[in-house]
Amino acid sequence: MTDTRRRVKVYTLNEDRQWDDRGTGHVSSGYVERLKGMSLLVRAESDGSLLLESKISPNTAYQKQQDTLIVWSEAENYDLALSFQEKAGCDEIWEKICQVQGKDPSVDITQDLVDESEEERFDDMSSPGLELPPCELNRLEEVAELVASSLPSPLRREKLALALENEGYIKKLFELFHVCEDLENLEGLHHLYEIIKGIFLLNRTALFEVMFSEDCIMDVIGCLEHDPSLPQPRKHREFLTKTAKFKEVIPISDPELKQKIHQTYRVQYIQDMVLPTPSVFEENMLSTLHSFIFFNKVEIVGMLQDDEKFLTDLFAQLTDEATDDDRRHELVNFLKEFCAFSQTLQPQNRDAFFKTLSNMGILPALEVILGMDDVHVRSAATDIFSYLVEYNPSMVREFVMQEAQQNDDDILLINLIIEHMICDTDPELGGAVQLMGLLRTLVDPENMLATANKTEKTEFLSFFYKHCMHVLTAPLLANTTEEKPSKGEATTHHDDFQTSQLLALILELLTFCVEHHTYHIKNYIINKDILRRVLVLMASKHAFLALCALRFMRKIIGLKDEFYNRYIMRNFLFEPVVKAFLNNGSRYNLMNSAIIEMFEYIRVEDVKSLTAHVIENYWKALEDVDYVQTFKGLKLRYEQQRERQDNPKLDSMRSILRNHRYRRDARTLEDEEEMWFNTDEDDLEDGEAVVPPSDKMKSDEDLMDPISKFMERKKLKETEEKEVLQKANLTGRQSPNFKLSFSSGTKTNLTSQSSASNRPGSPGSPGSPGSPGSPGSPGSVAKSTPQSAAITTKVLYQCEEQVAKSTDKEKNSMKMEHDVKIDVPLDRTTSGVMCEESRKGGLVGLVDYPDDDEEEEEEDDVDNKEESPPLSKKSRLAS
Repeated sequence: MTDTRRRVKVYTLNEDRQWDDRGTGHVSSGYVERLKGMSLLVRAESDGSLLLESKISPNTAYQKQQDTLIVWSEAENYDLALSFQEKAGCDEIWEKICQVQGKDPSVDITQDLVDESEEERFDDMSSPGLELPPCELNRLEEVAELVASSLPSPLRREKLALALENEGYIKKLFELFHVCEDLENLEGLHHLYEIIKGIFLLNRTALFEVMFSEDCIMDVIGCLEHDPSLPQPRKHREFLTKTAKFKEVIPISDPELKQKIHQTYRVQYIQDMVLPTPSVFEENMLSTLHSFIFFNKVEIVGMLQDDEKFLTDLFAQLTDEATDDDRRHELVNFLKEFCAFSQTLQPQNRDAFFKTLSNMGILPALEVILGMDDVHVRSAATDIFSYLVEYNPSMVREFVMQEAQQNDDDILLINLIIEHMICDTDPELGGAVQLMGLLRTLVDPENMLATANKTEKTEFLSFFYKHCMHVLTAPLLANTTEEKPSKGEATTHHDDFQTSQLLALILELLTFCVEHHTYHIKNYIINKDILRRVLVLMASKHAFLALCALRFMRKIIGLKDEFYNRYIMRNFLFEPVVKAFLNNGSRYNLMNSAIIEMFEYIRVEDVKSLTAHVIENYWKALEDVDYVQTFKGLKLRYEQQRERQDNPKLDSMRSILRNHRYRRDARTLEDEEEMWFNTDEDDLEDGEAVVPPSDKMKSDEDLMDPISKFMERKKLKETEEKEVLQKANLTGRQSPNFKLSFSSGTKTNLTSQSSASNRPGSPGSPGSPGSPGSPGSPGSVAKSTPQSAAITTKVLYQCEEQVAKSTDKEKNSMKMEHDVKIDVPLDRTTSGVMCEESRKGGLVGLVDYPDDDEEEEEEDDVDNKEESPPLSKKSRLAS
């Protein structure tokens, strides 16, 4: 078994002068070759990793504090501390440090790192020690001057501290303090103020232990009341003895624990209220005071946690119905402070702390407290709940799912939290903002666990959408019953400022859900028609609420999910957005920019279905907007789509050509498909399939999964296609009647409503009978091209010449292989003309790309090779 004497916690001092726990391990000392000297080594008890490797430097000042602490500065602004479990272990390591530095182990500080001149250092070292003047009333000014002159020099501070310790000088000063007060000697009291303030800046634990003892601490506070810069002395002692009362909500039997609580409260009060705000130069000189408070709190939490009777009584009274409100208020405040103190614990001890609270039933207790009418009690309970959620959200989720099996939705803990968020009476909704943050943490899949036996994401999200989502969205649905805010007495509530703030918070959480919850939120939005209700808020007089509604829609569109797109088109949900845009007029504000950005996203990402829907339904309202090119660009996209539909043969030829110019290895495509489907299975784990309420969408739903997958696989190609389109436009050789099209995405019927999209064989049903393979169907090429044979422009023309000379049977075969329409005599087609010109040394391709010169050599090589037979129809369909 490992020697517990060597068990330590490692702490580092952060920029805020607070101690950060770095872990628990076992310390040893030994020679380290890399550091060329004796060093302190701490290895973690969990995995044996090295937590600390520090060379014992001959010039470093090590301090021994409170019998179990060793503190030192490794570098400028980098302080380290070892907190030992046992005093014996601390003494053992301290002897090693003193042995290396040649010091007597009886000292509490080895030395100081001095930045003084050699002459000054010699003078200080040559003097045997520092003699203090006799502690008499008429010598107080001399003492004050001595303390002030010693502070700038580290060595003089060390000698002054040793003199104060050895002679019991501090207690003599407090005797003089009482004399001065009795005589109302203000001059003497002002000198004592300067002396005691200077002693604090000596930064010595041994002095603090004397000053903070039960006999002396009130005298320390009394001395600090008489600040010479103030016209009247402060009354800190009066506050601590008469106003501040120690409330022992549960009797504490351990006198040591009780004394430690009193001491910590008073020292914290001195730090926060009594001592003047330290200057930049004095801040580091109070680090020991910070450490004293920090380690006191660690001890208090540990002692309380070990007292099982105390915690048992605490939770029994909290949940007892007979407990009166005032008593419960005190108990909750104590528990809140207890949890706040726990933040000082190292991670392992904090684990044990919250596990202890969980076993004691803290979550059922909070459920009882949150159901009370007292606002202050509920506020304290909310703070406790936030500690639990931030530390271990999985523990909270497990509890609420278990209680759902026994209780109704109305009294579930998480629904109580939502109700308190909705009913927050604070005009600034401070509590609601805090609770919304906690809810977001609880529903965030990023901190949900996935084990071999269960997936927390699937279970909790299913629970949340079944039992809690209707509570969260209730205010949103209640305040959007009309298509627009009413006027006069019947005005809707969402134009009230506080309600608008609440709705904005709810929308923020729903937007988070859209981004992270996929199927659950999609099902909920479509079934409950949430987006249409949200967009009613676009007419709110509060711009921040209208922007929240717009942001919600923008997040949905950003997913590029055809299920959402069909829902938007079927319900004409761009109408309130366009109305808000027109009502905004010529004002150049955030609303204007946000709406334009959404339409610009649709244009840049080429969301075909939404592009067509916007142009066909809202072009007349938007065509006059010419200060940005967004809407004209959308119209151009739309016209290109229509032209591709009207000229499927040209679209097919472009697809084949593009597939050659940008083809990828077939094996790569198979790997990408496998990765995509694996990803999709992971997404599917978080809920049930989406089942729209309308029968109109039945056929659309059946097609949605393959469409979504197919569209995802096109994303990588679309960027390349845009670049090709831009290059083609730059050549100036494009005929007005021969517009290039490189779209290979599945086509949907963009000019009709949902009923038309369900007709078998229509462009809107890519999976309908007869659609694949028919030359007139734009979708047929897209399914054949990903793995079709690579064909250069010259090889394509040679194939067409062969087709012209082949028999009818061969024509039909070639037609099926290449999807090229050959009913028109070849010499009358555009391709035929270009073939003729290429034979004469003219054009060599359908498009003269700017970078074709770099590829001529490659194309010549392909032209000279024997043509490889195209893939069979069976292989294409298999893809």
